[in-house]
Amino acid sequence: MMTPDAPPAARHSPLDDAQGLVSGTMLTALSVVFLHGSGLFTGQIAGLSLVLSYITGWTFGAIFFCLNLPFYWLAFRRMGLKFTLKTFIAIALMSGFSLLAPHLIDFASLNIAAAAVLSGVISGAGLLMLFRHGASLGGVGIVALYLQDKTGFKAGKTQVIFDCGVFLLAVFVLPFDKVLWSLLGAMVLNAIILINHRRDRYVAS
Repeated sequence: MMTPDAPPAARHSPLDDAQGLVSGTMLTALSVVFLHGSGLFTGQIAGLSLVLSYITGWTFGAIFFCLNLPFYWLAFRRMGLKFTLKTFIAIALMSGFSLLAPHLIDFASLNIAAAAVLSGVISGAGLLMLFRHGASLGGVGIVALYLQDKTGFKAGKTQVIFDCGVFLLAVFVLPFDKVLWSLLGAMVLNAIILINHRRDRYVAS
């Protein structure tokens, strides 16, 4: 039996993209508030930025913005100008919201298990919004894709190796129980991305 052709995928308007970038970065910044408020961290550049902020006392937002600077050229080469510009905007917004958040949100009491899980859920939702509007939070994912193209080394393996390095560094500077709770939060985040980031379930571009 013949089936009608699927309608063409609806494209995002500039306004769609703007609200996606703002909303996604607000959610990811909120997840950092939960992590920082409980002394936890996560994987990728955001996780390294948090660990370094604990070591140095510098703000997460400033470290996160600076660590991402070397990756923009690779982003341009690998993903194109549009993706790179959106990613730059997303990183700048994320850094700005992270600097602003401590002045707006404070926790008198924060359960560490709840902080770990909620940070993973909130960050996962925020990242999905960014992915679906053609942006990212830069960093290791771009390098991973570049190395996969150039050498055939799987992008997922590069990200896992980097995350292992972040967690290994954290073992030497943070209490071990917080490293374990951080691992739980990272697992929740990765599970949300793995389950929901599928092009066959989302057709807008």
